[in-house]
Amino acid sequence: MIRRTFMALAATTAFAGSAFAAAHMSNIVETAQDAGNFSTLLAAAEAAGLVETLTGEGPYTVFAPTDEAFAELPEGTVDTLLMEENQEQLSNILLYHVVPGSVMSGDLADGMEVEAANGGTLTISTEGGVTVNGASVTTADIEASNGVIHVIDTVLMPDG
Repeated sequence: MIRRTFMALAATTAFAGSAFAAAHMSNIVETAQDAGNFSTLLAAAEAAGLVETLTGEGPYTVFAPTDEAFAELPEGTVDTLLMEENQEQLSNILLYHVVPGSVMSGDLADGMEVEAANGGTLTISTEGGVTVNGASVTTADIEASNGVIHVIDTVLMPDG
C-alpha cells in the first residue's frame, strides 16, 4: 500500500507552466493537472493505483518527468507499462521518482544520496545545475499542500 501511495505521488507531481504560482494551495495531483504538461505521469499514477496516495497528507517530494520526457522513452514503452498486468513494474518506476518528506532545492547537496519510495537510491549533483541520476531539474521547488515537485527532463528507471 505504501508503495502504491508513493507511486501515485510520483506520477501525479510532474508539472510545468503558469499554474505554479497557485500550486501551494493544491495537492500534488491537482497541481500537476493544472500545469497541463503531465498527462502521461497522471495517467501512469492512475494505472498504478497511486492517485489516492498522492492526494493524501504526505509530505512527498516528487521528481516529475514531463510529457516530453515520457515521449523520449522507446516506442511502445508507455503503452506497455500502462497495461494492467504491468502495474507492479509501473509502480516501481513511479515510486523511484518519489522521496518521503518535503525536500526543497536548498536542502540538496552535491553527491547527496536519497532513498526513493521504492527503496532505490537517487544521486543528486549540483554542479552546473541540479540533476537527479543525470536527469536535469528544469523547474524546482513547486510547492503543493502535501509536498514539493521538482520537474525533470528524463524518466528515471530503477535498476533491475
